[in-house]
Amino acid sequence: MKEITKEVYLNWYEEMLFWRKFEDKLAQVYIQQKVRGFLHLYNGQEAILAGALHAMDLTKDRMITAYRNHVQPIGMGEDPKRVMAELYGKGTGTSQGLGGSMHIFSKEHRFYGGHGIVGGQIPLGAGLAFADKYHKRDSVTLTFMGDGATRQGSLHETFNLAMLWNLPVVFCVENNGYAMGTSVARTSNHTDIWKLGLGYEMPCSPVDAMNPVKVAEALDEAIERARSGGGPTFLELKTYRYRGHSMSDAQKYRTKDEVAEYQKIDPITQVLEVIKEKEYATEEEIKTIDERVKDRVKECEKFAEESPFPDKNVMYDVVYEQEDYPFLPHKL
Repeated sequence: MKEITKEVYLNWYEEMLFWRKFEDKLAQVYIQQKVRGFLHLYNGQEAILAGALHAMDLTKDRMITAYRNHVQPIGMGEDPKRVMAELYGKGTGTSQGLGGSMHIFSKEHRFYGGHGIVGGQIPLGAGLAFADKYHKRDSVTLTFMGDGATRQGSLHETFNLAMLWNLPVVFCVENNGYAMGTSVARTSNHTDIWKLGLGYEMPCSPVDAMNPVKVAEALDEAIERARSGGGPTFLELKTYRYRGHSMSDAQKYRTKDEVAEYQKIDPITQVLEVIKEKEYATEEEIKTIDERVKDRVKECEKFAEESPFPDKNVMYDVVYEQEDYPFLPHKL
């Protein structure tokens, strides 16, 4: 695995803090109705992305996930201003404002969504890996899902084929404990989700996903196994989300005390504590990073606010291939 140096920790802190503040801003503008529809935030789960990016080769590896998907494309290299513009529904967004919160996409940076159908991305991730194997490309696909998605039949069908075809894919369940709002214990007769891999003789294990180092170590091993022809891995990344499933979630299924306990092991705080303990940065340097993060978020907000909405015709152009299709606005 690539060494986890002072520079890595400082980068982790700045990027994880930026992802957190970026989404805090989204929550704020959502209340102002500048962002519409659903909004699923990643607060608390940032160590997963930080660790994954450290283990990946961003020049060739791919990522696909569900609808909690705003910060992943940023980590993969997409311009965060375009991501925020997409959530605002603006024409400068990653999909010209037509995809919105749940469907961020960046083919250029090998981020393949952003999928609103629970578990829908699982077979697609295996498909990306199949294409890489078919074309003899030295790439690995990381396929993320929530704990609720592991109850979908598509997971089992995909696991079977992924093992049968020995695909270069790593399946990662981000187990934040509650799916949409029902605990794992109430949806299954076992709470060790990683054991689902045992039925397919797929290498599998649990991971402390509040710590980016643990995530990086586990994913490095899994990615190297896939890249060297060893086939799939299934990892249960044990994490926690500090906000509700979406902005409309009243969170009556858990207590404030429980959330407070998990906030004691906040992944951003853990990284910052290492930085201070090892004297990787002074208090002044940390403040400089904090200010830089605030400025980046303001730039994203300004860009999204000032960007134009897409032309109405764009919405029809991406749906109707036939130019003289009946009922289009200019035909009425």
